[in-house]
Amino acid sequence: MLLILRSDIKTGDDAYRETLKYLHALPNIEVREHQVQGQLQELHEIYLLGKTHALDADDIASLPAVERVIRISEEYRILGRHSDSARISGFSYQGLTFDQQSLHVFAGLCAVDNKKHVEEMMRALQANGLQCSRMGAYKPRTNPYAFQGHGASCLPWVFELAGKYGIKVIAMEVTKEQHVDEINTALEETGNPCGVILQIGTRNTQNFELLKAIGKQKRHPALLKRGFGITLNESLNAAEYLASEGNSQVIFCLRGMKSDFGAPHRNLVDFAQVPTVKRLTRMPVCIDPSHSVGSRERAPDGVLELCHATAQGVAAGANMVLVDFHPAPEKALVDGPQAMLMSELEPFLKDVEIAREAYLKRCAVWQ
Repeated sequence: MLLILRSDIKTGDDAYRETLKYLHALPNIEVREHQVQGQLQELHEIYLLGKTHALDADDIASLPAVERVIRISEEYRILGRHSDSARISGFSYQGLTFDQQSLHVFAGLCAVDNKKHVEEMMRALQANGLQCSRMGAYKPRTNPYAFQGHGASCLPWVFELAGKYGIKVIAMEVTKEQHVDEINTALEETGNPCGVILQIGTRNTQNFELLKAIGKQKRHPALLKRGFGITLNESLNAAEYLASEGNSQVIFCLRGMKSDFGAPHRNLVDFAQVPTVKRLTRMPVCIDPSHSVGSRERAPDGVLELCHATAQGVAAGANMVLVDFHPAPEKALVDGPQAMLMSELEPFLKDVEIAREAYLKRCAVWQ
């Protein structure tokens, strides 16, 4: 059972204390509180877990701090829709809105290699009016001898360059809790020039201790990539792990499924499930065409297959695009063959814009 508190209620109010006293006295019921930051206000939600079927919703709704009560399903208790269109969807971060109506392109280096390439990338993003990027400092690799990323040593100058070129948010993968501490330290030392979305890679989708650690911190939003070898339901429950620990600022990323049925693509593209995730949850949905397609092959019509896949996801309602670019792909230390050229950034963004317009026109047809 979900309780939405009145927007004017503060935690020190008598109405709040009276409501919490009543709830904590309920037998066989666990009480969890969550703060949800919307665009205009912060929403206070309370989740009642346990034998809630025995509770009278009208009695709970009559408590002095409660605005309304929602019966919720067992799955995706926090991130699910639960047939309530009035709940806040998405979140605001670094002055940007991330929800199921917005669209942001996070173009950048799959792996940070040197300062020159990072600056070239940041400069190009600024020139094209982008405020977000992807930058990989920590790189989990299948091969133990492959480049693992520069780690904490590159963070200060990556963040400084982001601030220099007006990049507000960087999506950056982390593989253990220590990486979050290193990111926080580097941000503080450089004067917090940008924000970071903590990315949980496909290999760590079921690293439950990492999920709990990122869920417990509320400074940074999280971007969870779908597990490449598990069901969509299992991956959505991994996102719920984050929210259950207190951080409901979660973006879900479709990045393709590991299957030979997707060959010659790197993975089987799963962007048809963008609207499915939006129907089941309140999370913004990201697509990662670079890791789905895995190459820069061009179709007979002259369009990169990666761009065709991107357009499919955006035309289906994606809210974020995570895509690899590199000033010199042949010199990239990770995934060079799939990185797009800097000269392709402008046409790529125009292509995304066309697909976005198509999505909005499609929605209008069905209104």
